[in-house]
Amino acid sequence: MSDNRHFDAFVNKGNPVGEVVGVDRFLVRVKGLQPVTIHALILFEDGSKGFTHQIWPDYVVVLHLGATPVTVGTMAVVQHTDLVSKVGKDFVGRVVSVNGDPLDGKGPISAESAWPIFNSAPMLYERELLNKQLVTGVTVIDEMFPIVRGQRMALIGDSKSGKSALATQVALSQKDSDVVVIYVLIAKRRSDIDTLLSRLEDNKAMHKAIVVVSTMFESLVTSYLAPYVACAMGEYLWQKLGQDVVIIYDDLTSHAQIYREISLLSQVSPGRESFPGDMFYAHSSLLERAGKLNRNHATMTSIPVVLANSGDITAYMPTNIMSITDGQWILDMNIFRDTMRPAINTGLSVTRVGGVGQNQRQHKLLAQVVKTLNGYNQAQQYAHFGSELSADAKRDLEKGKHLYEMYNQSPSDTYTITEQCLMLDIVLNLADGLILDVAKLKQNVGESAAKVKEDKDFEKVTAELIKKCSSPDKGAAAAAKSAPVKEEAAKK
Repeated sequence: MSDNRHFDAFVNKGNPVGEVVGVDRFLVRVKGLQPVTIHALILFEDGSKGFTHQIWPDYVVVLHLGATPVTVGTMAVVQHTDLVSKVGKDFVGRVVSVNGDPLDGKGPISAESAWPIFNSAPMLYERELLNKQLVTGVTVIDEMFPIVRGQRMALIGDSKSGKSALATQVALSQKDSDVVVIYVLIAKRRSDIDTLLSRLEDNKAMHKAIVVVSTMFESLVTSYLAPYVACAMGEYLWQKLGQDVVIIYDDLTSHAQIYREISLLSQVSPGRESFPGDMFYAHSSLLERAGKLNRNHATMTSIPVVLANSGDITAYMPTNIMSITDGQWILDMNIFRDTMRPAINTGLSVTRVGGVGQNQRQHKLLAQVVKTLNGYNQAQQYAHFGSELSADAKRDLEKGKHLYEMYNQSPSDTYTITEQCLMLDIVLNLADGLILDVAKLKQNVGESAAKVKEDKDFEKVTAELIKKCSSPDKGAAAAAKSAPVKEEAAKK
Protein backbone atom coordinates (compact mmCIF):
# COMPACT_ATOMS: atom_id res chain seq x y z
CA MET A 1 0.00 0.00 0.00
CA SER A 2 1.16 3.57 -0.70
CA ASP A 3 1.26 6.63 1.58
CA ASN A 4 -1.43 8.28 -0.57
CA ARG A 5 -4.89 7.44 0.84
CA HIS A 6 -6.60 9.00 -2.17
CA PHE A 7 -4.62 6.68 -4.46
CA ASP A 8 -5.33 3.63 -2.27
CA ALA A 9 -9.07 4.35 -2.32
CA PHE A 10 -9.20 4.03 -6.14
CA VAL A 11 -7.07 0.88 -6.05
CA ASN A 12 -9.34 -0.74 -3.43
CA LYS A 13 -12.35 0.21 -5.54
CA GLY A 14 -11.01 -2.10 -8.27
CA ASN A 15 -9.99 0.56 -10.83
CA PRO A 16 -7.37 -0.56 -13.40
CA VAL A 17 -3.79 -0.27 -12.10
CA GLY A 18 -0.47 0.04 -13.98
CA GLU A 19 3.25 0.62 -13.48
CA VAL A 20 5.42 3.35 -15.05
CA VAL A 21 7.98 1.67 -17.35
CA GLY A 22 9.32 4.71 -19.23
CA VAL A 23 9.51 8.50 -18.78
CA ASP A 24 10.42 11.11 -21.42
CA ARG A 25 9.77 14.47 -19.71
CA PHE A 26 5.94 14.75 -19.73
CA LEU A 27 5.41 11.55 -21.76
CA VAL A 28 4.93 8.59 -19.42
CA ARG A 29 4.65 4.96 -20.55
CA VAL A 30 2.53 2.87 -18.22
CA LYS A 31 2.27 -0.93 -18.44
CA GLY A 32 -1.17 -2.22 -17.49
CA LEU A 33 -4.08 0.19 -16.84
CA GLN A 34 -6.27 -1.91 -19.14
CA PRO A 35 -9.14 -1.50 -19.86
CA VAL A 36 -8.88 2.28 -20.23
CA THR A 37 -10.37 4.94 -22.52
CA ILE A 38 -8.62 7.79 -24.32
CA HIS A 39 -8.46 11.02 -22.24
CA ALA A 40 -9.07 9.06 -19.01
CA LEU A 41 -7.78 10.81 -15.86
CA ILE A 42 -4.83 8.93 -14.31
CA LEU A 43 -3.66 9.34 -10.71
CA PHE A 44 -0.04 8.50 -9.87
CA GLU A 45 1.20 7.17 -6.56
CA ASP A 46 3.02 10.46 -5.78
CA GLY A 47 -0.28 12.41 -6.05
CA SER A 48 0.33 13.93 -9.49
CA LYS A 49 -2.07 13.40 -12.39
CA GLY A 50 -2.14 12.86 -16.13
CA PHE A 51 -4.43 11.65 -18.90
CA THR A 52 -4.19 8.90 -21.51
CA HIS A 53 -2.99 10.10 -24.90
CA GLN A 54 -2.33 6.84 -26.75
CA ILE A 55 -3.39 3.26 -26.07
CA TRP A 56 -1.21 0.39 -27.35
CA PRO A 57 -1.67 -3.37 -26.83
CA ASP A 58 1.05 -3.67 -24.16
CA TYR A 59 1.30 -0.14 -22.72
CA VAL A 60 -0.46 3.24 -22.45
CA VAL A 61 1.09 6.68 -23.13
CA VAL A 62 0.03 9.20 -20.46
CA LEU A 63 0.58 12.97 -20.68
CA HIS A 64 1.77 14.02 -17.24
CA LEU A 65 0.29 17.20 -15.72
CA GLY A 66 2.68 17.56 -12.79
CA ALA A 67 5.67 19.91 -12.51
CA THR A 68 8.05 17.19 -11.25
CA PRO A 69 8.56 14.13 -13.53
CA VAL A 70 7.45 10.76 -12.19
CA THR A 71 10.00 8.00 -11.74
CA VAL A 72 10.09 4.54 -13.32
CA GLY A 73 8.39 2.00 -11.07
CA THR A 74 5.71 4.43 -9.80
CA MET A 75 2.24 2.91 -9.70
CA ALA A 76 -0.73 4.51 -11.48
CA VAL A 77 -4.51 4.03 -11.28
CA VAL A 78 -7.47 5.16 -13.40
CA GLN A 79 -9.24 7.86 -11.36
CA HIS A 80 -11.96 8.79 -13.88
CA THR A 81 -12.96 7.68 -17.37
CA ASP A 82 -13.15 11.34 -18.51
CA LEU A 83 -10.83 14.29 -18.04
CA VAL A 84 -12.97 16.94 -16.32
CA SER A 85 -12.69 20.62 -15.38
CA LYS A 86 -14.16 22.60 -12.51
CA VAL A 87 -17.03 24.83 -13.73
CA GLY A 88 -19.58 27.26 -12.30
CA LYS A 89 -21.00 30.78 -12.48
CA ASP A 90 -18.58 31.96 -9.78
CA PHE A 91 -15.75 31.75 -12.33
CA VAL A 92 -17.23 34.81 -14.12
CA GLY A 93 -15.15 37.88 -13.27
CA ARG A 94 -12.08 35.84 -12.36
CA VAL A 95 -8.63 35.00 -13.76
CA VAL A 96 -7.91 31.29 -13.50
CA SER A 97 -5.28 28.73 -14.43
CA VAL A 98 -5.95 25.72 -16.66
CA ASN A 99 -6.53 23.70 -13.47
CA GLY A 100 -9.30 26.13 -12.44
CA ASP A 101 -7.25 27.70 -9.63
CA PRO A 102 -7.60 31.49 -9.09
CA LEU A 103 -4.67 33.69 -10.18
CA ASP A 104 -6.11 37.11 -9.29
CA GLY A 105 -5.71 37.00 -5.52
CA LYS A 106 -9.44 37.38 -4.90
CA GLY A 107 -9.82 34.21 -2.87
CA PRO A 108 -10.97 30.66 -3.70
CA ILE A 109 -13.65 29.86 -6.28
CA SER A 110 -16.43 27.45 -5.37
CA ALA A 111 -17.07 25.11 -8.29
CA GLU A 112 -20.67 24.07 -8.92
CA SER A 113 -19.87 20.98 -10.96
CA ALA A 114 -17.32 19.17 -13.13
CA TRP A 115 -17.56 19.14 -16.93
CA PRO A 116 -15.79 16.90 -19.51
CA ILE A 117 -12.88 18.81 -21.09
CA PHE A 118 -13.12 16.85 -24.35
CA ASN A 119 -16.91 16.94 -24.57
CA SER A 120 -18.72 16.08 -27.81
CA ALA A 121 -20.39 18.84 -29.85
CA PRO A 122 -24.23 19.04 -29.69
CA MET A 123 -26.00 16.97 -32.35
CA LEU A 124 -27.72 18.65 -35.31
CA TYR A 125 -31.20 17.94 -33.98
CA GLU A 126 -30.28 19.76 -30.72
CA ARG A 127 -29.38 22.95 -32.59
CA GLU A 128 -31.37 25.95 -33.76
CA LEU A 129 -30.83 28.43 -36.61
CA LEU A 130 -28.81 31.52 -35.68
CA ASN A 131 -30.55 34.90 -35.93
CA LYS A 132 -29.19 37.47 -33.43
CA GLN A 133 -26.22 39.70 -34.15
CA LEU A 134 -23.30 39.81 -31.73
CA VAL A 135 -22.42 43.51 -31.57
CA THR A 136 -18.63 44.01 -31.55
CA GLY A 137 -18.72 47.81 -31.48
CA VAL A 138 -16.37 47.89 -34.50
CA THR A 139 -18.14 49.64 -37.39
CA VAL A 140 -16.35 47.91 -40.28
CA ILE A 141 -17.15 44.50 -38.75
CA ASP A 142 -20.73 45.09 -37.59
CA GLU A 143 -21.78 46.64 -40.91
CA MET A 144 -19.72 44.70 -43.48
CA PHE A 145 -18.70 41.37 -41.88
CA PRO A 146 -21.09 40.86 -38.96
CA ILE A 147 -21.05 37.90 -36.60
CA VAL A 148 -24.18 36.34 -35.13
CA ARG A 149 -24.41 34.68 -31.74
CA GLY A 150 -23.48 31.02 -32.08
CA GLN A 151 -21.24 31.57 -35.12
CA ARG A 152 -17.60 30.51 -35.48
CA MET A 153 -15.55 33.40 -36.90
CA ALA A 154 -11.79 33.20 -37.50
CA LEU A 155 -9.53 36.20 -36.87
CA ILE A 156 -6.48 35.79 -39.11
CA GLY A 157 -3.47 38.06 -39.60
CA ASP A 158 0.28 38.51 -39.53
CA SER A 159 2.24 39.06 -36.32
CA LYS A 160 1.71 42.58 -34.87
CA SER A 161 -1.23 43.29 -37.22
CA GLY A 162 -3.62 43.95 -34.32
CA LYS A 163 -5.26 40.53 -33.82
CA SER A 164 -5.21 40.58 -30.01
CA ALA A 165 -6.21 44.27 -29.93
CA LEU A 166 -9.29 43.53 -32.07
CA ALA A 167 -10.16 40.42 -30.02
CA THR A 168 -9.93 42.50 -26.83
CA GLN A 169 -12.13 45.17 -28.45
CA VAL A 170 -14.80 42.52 -29.07
CA ALA A 171 -14.53 41.44 -25.42
CA LEU A 172 -14.83 45.03 -24.14
CA SER A 173 -17.99 45.59 -26.20
CA GLN A 174 -19.84 42.92 -24.21
CA LYS A 175 -19.49 44.66 -20.82
CA ASP A 176 -23.02 46.13 -21.00
CA SER A 177 -24.61 43.19 -22.85
CA ASP A 178 -26.02 39.86 -21.64
CA VAL A 179 -23.01 37.94 -23.03
CA VAL A 180 -20.21 36.45 -20.93
CA VAL A 181 -16.75 36.50 -22.54
CA ILE A 182 -14.25 33.68 -21.97
CA TYR A 183 -10.79 34.78 -23.11
CA VAL A 184 -8.20 31.99 -23.19
CA LEU A 185 -4.51 32.88 -23.50
CA ILE A 186 -2.49 29.99 -24.91
CA ALA A 187 1.27 29.90 -24.14
CA LYS A 188 1.51 33.69 -23.82
CA ARG A 189 4.19 35.94 -22.35
CA ARG A 190 3.52 37.60 -19.00
CA SER A 191 3.45 41.04 -20.68
CA ASP A 192 0.62 39.92 -23.03
CA ILE A 193 -1.40 38.66 -20.06
CA ASP A 194 -0.88 41.90 -18.11
CA THR A 195 -1.91 44.00 -21.15
CA LEU A 196 -5.20 42.11 -21.54
CA LEU A 197 -6.05 42.20 -17.83
CA SER A 198 -5.28 45.91 -17.50
CA ARG A 199 -7.48 46.74 -20.51
CA LEU A 200 -10.37 44.70 -19.09
CA GLU A 201 -9.99 46.35 -15.67
CA ASP A 202 -9.56 49.89 -17.04
CA ASN A 203 -12.71 49.56 -19.18
CA LYS A 204 -14.71 47.96 -16.33
CA ALA A 205 -15.32 44.80 -18.39
CA MET A 206 -13.75 42.21 -16.08
CA HIS A 207 -17.07 41.51 -14.30
CA LYS A 208 -18.43 39.91 -17.53
CA ALA A 209 -15.32 37.85 -18.37
CA ILE A 210 -13.45 34.68 -17.47
CA VAL A 211 -9.75 34.77 -18.36
CA VAL A 212 -8.07 31.35 -18.62
CA VAL A 213 -4.28 31.74 -18.56
CA SER A 214 -1.47 29.46 -19.72
CA THR A 215 2.04 30.91 -20.05
CA MET A 216 4.86 29.87 -22.38
CA PHE A 217 6.84 28.75 -19.30
CA GLU A 218 4.26 26.15 -18.23
CA SER A 219 4.12 22.52 -19.28
CA LEU A 220 3.23 21.89 -22.95
CA VAL A 221 0.43 19.62 -21.74
CA THR A 222 -1.13 22.46 -19.72
CA SER A 223 -1.07 24.83 -22.71
CA TYR A 224 -2.50 22.07 -24.94
CA LEU A 225 -5.47 21.66 -22.57
CA ALA A 226 -6.14 25.42 -22.17
CA PRO A 227 -8.67 25.92 -25.05
CA TYR A 228 -10.56 22.73 -24.16
CA VAL A 229 -10.84 23.78 -20.50
CA ALA A 230 -12.15 27.23 -21.54
CA CYS A 231 -14.68 25.54 -23.83
CA ALA A 232 -15.83 23.28 -20.97
CA MET A 233 -16.39 26.34 -18.73
CA GLY A 234 -18.36 28.01 -21.53
CA GLU A 235 -20.44 24.91 -22.24
CA TYR A 236 -21.59 24.69 -18.62
CA LEU A 237 -22.79 28.32 -18.63
CA TRP A 238 -24.38 27.85 -22.06
CA GLN A 239 -26.02 24.42 -21.74
CA LYS A 240 -26.86 24.31 -18.03
CA LEU A 241 -27.50 27.97 -17.13
CA GLY A 242 -28.82 29.23 -20.48
CA GLN A 243 -26.16 31.97 -20.64
CA ASP A 244 -24.96 33.41 -23.97
CA VAL A 245 -21.18 32.99 -24.18
CA VAL A 246 -18.41 34.08 -26.57
CA ILE A 247 -15.02 32.33 -26.41
CA ILE A 248 -11.88 33.97 -27.81
CA TYR A 249 -9.02 31.51 -28.43
CA ASP A 250 -5.77 33.54 -28.50
CA ASP A 251 -4.25 31.88 -30.38
CA LEU A 252 -4.78 28.49 -32.04
CA THR A 253 -1.50 28.68 -33.98
CA SER A 254 0.44 28.40 -30.70
CA HIS A 255 -1.88 25.55 -29.71
CA ALA A 256 -1.18 23.74 -33.00
CA GLN A 257 2.58 24.11 -32.54
CA ILE A 258 2.31 22.67 -29.02
CA TYR A 259 0.23 19.73 -30.27
CA ARG A 260 2.73 19.14 -33.10
CA GLU A 261 5.57 18.97 -30.57
CA ILE A 262 3.67 16.56 -28.33
CA SER A 263 2.81 14.36 -31.34
CA LEU A 264 6.38 14.28 -32.67
CA LEU A 265 7.69 13.32 -29.24
CA SER A 266 4.98 10.61 -29.15
CA GLN A 267 6.45 9.29 -32.46
CA VAL A 268 3.33 10.14 -34.50
CA SER A 269 4.12 10.26 -38.23
CA PRO A 270 4.32 13.92 -39.36
CA GLY A 271 2.23 15.23 -42.24
CA ARG A 272 2.09 18.63 -43.95
CA GLU A 273 4.40 21.17 -42.24
CA SER A 274 5.20 18.37 -39.72
CA PHE A 275 1.71 18.62 -38.18
CA PRO A 276 0.13 15.28 -37.15
CA GLY A 277 -2.67 13.80 -39.26
CA ASP A 278 -5.32 14.54 -36.62
CA MET A 279 -4.47 18.25 -36.37
CA PHE A 280 -7.65 19.20 -38.23
CA TYR A 281 -9.75 17.01 -35.90
CA ALA A 282 -8.12 18.56 -32.80
CA HIS A 283 -9.45 21.99 -33.81
CA SER A 284 -12.69 21.02 -35.55
CA SER A 285 -13.83 19.02 -32.50
CA LEU A 286 -13.17 22.15 -30.41
CA LEU A 287 -14.82 24.78 -32.63
CA GLU A 288 -17.84 22.64 -33.56
CA ARG A 289 -18.91 22.73 -29.92
CA ALA A 290 -20.24 26.27 -30.54
CA GLY A 291 -23.80 26.97 -31.74
CA LYS A 292 -27.34 27.62 -30.55
CA LEU A 293 -29.48 25.12 -28.61
CA ASN A 294 -33.18 24.67 -29.30
CA ARG A 295 -33.97 23.67 -25.71
CA ASN A 296 -32.92 26.98 -24.10
CA HIS A 297 -32.24 29.21 -27.17
CA ALA A 298 -28.84 30.14 -25.67
CA THR A 299 -25.69 30.47 -27.80
CA MET A 300 -21.95 29.89 -27.63
CA THR A 301 -19.82 31.84 -30.13
CA SER A 302 -16.21 30.94 -31.03
CA ILE A 303 -13.57 33.40 -32.27
CA PRO A 304 -10.27 31.57 -32.92
CA VAL A 305 -7.23 33.81 -33.50
CA VAL A 306 -4.78 32.46 -36.09
CA LEU A 307 -1.33 33.65 -37.20
CA ALA A 308 -0.71 34.03 -40.96
CA ASN A 309 3.05 34.43 -41.35
CA SER A 310 3.90 37.22 -43.83
CA GLY A 311 0.16 37.49 -44.54
CA ASP A 312 0.06 34.05 -46.19
CA ILE A 313 -3.52 32.89 -45.63
CA THR A 314 -2.94 29.83 -47.87
CA ALA A 315 -0.67 28.19 -45.26
CA TYR A 316 -1.71 25.02 -43.42
CA MET A 317 -3.13 26.56 -40.23
CA PRO A 318 -5.15 29.46 -41.77
CA THR A 319 -6.73 27.17 -44.40
CA ASN A 320 -7.51 24.57 -41.73
CA ILE A 321 -9.34 27.05 -39.52
CA MET A 322 -11.10 28.76 -42.46
CA SER A 323 -12.55 25.41 -43.51
CA ILE A 324 -13.93 24.83 -39.99
CA THR A 325 -15.37 28.31 -39.35
CA ASP A 326 -18.33 30.22 -40.86
CA GLY A 327 -16.27 33.19 -42.02
CA GLN A 328 -13.06 35.09 -41.33
CA TRP A 329 -11.77 38.57 -40.61
CA ILE A 330 -8.45 39.01 -42.42
CA LEU A 331 -6.04 41.62 -41.05
CA ASP A 332 -3.61 43.07 -43.62
CA MET A 333 -0.21 44.56 -42.71
CA ASN A 334 -0.28 46.91 -45.72
CA ILE A 335 -3.59 48.35 -44.50
CA PHE A 336 -2.13 48.48 -40.96
CA ARG A 337 0.83 50.54 -42.21
CA ASP A 338 -1.65 52.94 -43.84
CA THR A 339 -2.79 53.67 -40.24
CA MET A 340 -6.15 51.90 -40.67
CA ARG A 341 -7.35 50.38 -37.37
CA PRO A 342 -8.52 47.66 -37.35
CA ALA A 343 -6.64 46.67 -40.51
CA ILE A 344 -9.52 44.63 -41.98
CA ASN A 345 -9.01 43.58 -45.60
CA THR A 346 -12.47 44.19 -47.07
CA GLY A 347 -11.65 42.14 -50.19
CA LEU A 348 -10.62 38.91 -48.43
CA SER A 349 -12.78 39.00 -45.28
CA VAL A 350 -16.16 37.26 -45.45
CA THR A 351 -19.06 36.23 -43.23
CA ARG A 352 -21.23 33.31 -44.33
CA VAL A 353 -24.14 33.59 -41.91
CA GLY A 354 -23.64 36.96 -40.19
CA GLY A 355 -26.08 38.82 -42.48
CA VAL A 356 -29.11 37.07 -40.96
CA GLY A 357 -28.69 39.11 -37.78
CA GLN A 358 -28.78 42.51 -39.49
CA ASN A 359 -31.84 44.73 -39.79
CA GLN A 360 -33.25 46.16 -43.04
CA ARG A 361 -31.46 49.50 -42.64
CA GLN A 362 -28.09 47.72 -42.24
CA HIS A 363 -28.74 45.61 -45.37
CA LYS A 364 -29.58 48.74 -47.36
CA LEU A 365 -26.49 50.61 -46.13
CA LEU A 366 -24.25 47.59 -46.82
CA ALA A 367 -25.33 47.56 -50.48
CA GLN A 368 -24.40 51.26 -50.70
CA VAL A 369 -21.05 50.66 -48.96
CA VAL A 370 -20.04 47.91 -51.42
CA LYS A 371 -20.98 50.12 -54.38
CA THR A 372 -19.11 53.11 -52.94
CA LEU A 373 -15.95 51.10 -52.21
CA ASN A 374 -15.95 49.67 -55.75
CA GLY A 375 -16.27 53.20 -57.15
CA TYR A 376 -13.53 54.45 -54.79
CA ASN A 377 -11.08 51.70 -55.83
CA GLN A 378 -11.75 52.41 -59.52
CA ALA A 379 -11.35 56.18 -59.05
CA GLN A 380 -8.07 55.60 -57.20
CA GLN A 381 -6.68 53.59 -60.13
CA TYR A 382 -7.57 56.41 -62.57
CA ALA A 383 -6.07 59.00 -60.21
CA HIS A 384 -2.75 57.08 -60.15
CA PHE A 385 -2.48 57.48 -63.93
CA GLY A 386 -3.05 61.23 -63.61
CA SER A 387 -6.29 61.03 -65.57
CA GLU A 388 -8.86 63.83 -65.39
CA LEU A 389 -11.61 62.49 -63.14
CA SER A 390 -15.29 62.95 -63.86
CA ALA A 391 -17.59 64.56 -61.29
CA ASP A 392 -18.97 61.10 -60.33
CA ALA A 393 -15.45 59.69 -59.87
CA LYS A 394 -14.46 62.66 -57.69
CA ARG A 395 -17.57 62.09 -55.60
CA ASP A 396 -16.73 58.38 -55.20
CA LEU A 397 -13.17 59.27 -54.21
CA GLU A 398 -14.38 61.71 -51.55
CA LYS A 399 -16.99 59.29 -50.17
CA GLY A 400 -14.44 56.47 -50.04
CA LYS A 401 -11.98 58.63 -48.09
CA HIS A 402 -14.72 59.58 -45.61
CA LEU A 403 -15.76 55.92 -45.32
CA TYR A 404 -12.23 54.74 -44.46
CA GLU A 405 -11.81 57.64 -42.05
CA MET A 406 -15.01 56.56 -40.31
CA TYR A 407 -13.92 52.89 -40.26
CA ASN A 408 -10.61 53.90 -38.64
CA GLN A 409 -11.28 53.18 -34.99
CA SER A 410 -8.96 53.07 -31.98
CA PRO A 411 -9.18 49.96 -29.72
CA SER A 412 -10.83 51.99 -26.95
CA ASP A 413 -13.67 53.27 -29.18
CA THR A 414 -16.88 51.28 -29.67
CA TYR A 415 -20.17 52.25 -31.33
CA THR A 416 -23.70 50.89 -31.03
CA ILE A 417 -25.60 49.71 -34.13
CA THR A 418 -27.68 52.94 -34.13
CA GLU A 419 -24.54 55.07 -33.98
CA GLN A 420 -22.95 53.09 -36.82
CA CYS A 421 -26.06 53.44 -39.02
CA LEU A 422 -26.24 57.21 -38.41
CA MET A 423 -22.59 57.70 -39.38
CA LEU A 424 -22.85 55.49 -42.47
CA ASP A 425 -26.05 57.16 -43.65
CA ILE A 426 -24.46 60.60 -43.42
CA VAL A 427 -21.18 59.57 -45.12
CA LEU A 428 -22.92 57.76 -47.98
CA ASN A 429 -25.77 60.21 -48.63
CA LEU A 430 -24.24 63.63 -47.89
CA ALA A 431 -25.58 66.27 -50.29
CA ASP A 432 -23.22 67.88 -52.79
CA GLY A 433 -21.76 71.22 -51.73
CA LEU A 434 -21.12 70.16 -48.12
CA ILE A 435 -17.80 69.31 -46.44
CA LEU A 436 -18.08 66.62 -43.74
CA ASP A 437 -15.93 66.65 -40.59
CA VAL A 438 -15.75 62.91 -39.80
CA ALA A 439 -13.90 63.43 -36.50
CA LYS A 440 -16.66 65.78 -35.31
CA LEU A 441 -19.26 63.26 -36.49
CA LYS A 442 -17.70 60.55 -34.29
CA GLN A 443 -17.68 62.89 -31.29
CA ASN A 444 -21.35 63.88 -31.61
CA VAL A 445 -22.94 60.61 -32.79
CA GLY A 446 -23.32 59.14 -29.29
CA GLU A 447 -25.37 62.06 -28.00
CA SER A 448 -27.54 62.11 -31.15
CA ALA A 449 -28.11 58.32 -31.19
CA ALA A 450 -29.65 58.54 -27.72
CA LYS A 451 -32.52 60.58 -29.25
CA VAL A 452 -33.46 57.75 -31.67
CA LYS A 453 -36.29 55.99 -29.83
CA GLU A 454 -38.23 54.83 -32.91
CA ASP A 455 -37.44 54.33 -36.58
CA LYS A 456 -39.21 57.60 -37.52
CA ASP A 457 -36.72 59.59 -35.35
CA PHE A 458 -33.80 58.47 -37.53
CA GLU A 459 -34.27 61.03 -40.35
CA LYS A 460 -34.69 63.95 -37.95
CA VAL A 461 -31.58 63.04 -35.94
CA THR A 462 -29.58 62.54 -39.16
CA ALA A 463 -30.48 66.06 -40.33
CA GLU A 464 -29.41 67.52 -36.95
CA LEU A 465 -26.08 65.67 -37.11
CA ILE A 466 -25.37 66.92 -40.64
CA LYS A 467 -25.88 70.54 -39.47
CA LYS A 468 -23.46 69.99 -36.57
CA CYS A 469 -20.74 68.17 -38.50
CA SER A 470 -20.67 69.72 -41.98
CA SER A 471 -20.01 73.09 -43.56
CA PRO A 472 -20.66 74.56 -47.03
CA ASP A 473 -18.00 73.90 -49.68
CA LYS A 474 -17.03 77.47 -50.67
CA GLY A 475 -14.75 76.25 -53.44
CA ALA A 476 -17.55 74.28 -55.10
CA ALA A 477 -19.94 77.23 -54.76
CA ALA A 478 -17.44 79.60 -56.41
CA ALA A 479 -16.85 77.11 -59.24
CA ALA A 480 -20.61 76.79 -59.76
CA LYS A 481 -20.95 80.60 -60.02
CA SER A 482 -18.10 80.95 -62.52
CA ALA A 483 -19.34 78.11 -64.75
CA PRO A 484 -22.16 80.10 -66.47
CA VAL A 485 -19.78 83.03 -67.05
CA LYS A 486 -17.21 80.77 -68.73
CA GLU A 487 -19.93 79.15 -70.81
CA GLU A 488 -21.20 82.58 -72.02
CA ALA A 489 -17.67 83.68 -72.90
CA ALA A 490 -17.11 80.51 -74.88
CA LYS A 491 -20.27 81.14 -76.93
CA LYS A 492 -19.12 84.66 -77.83
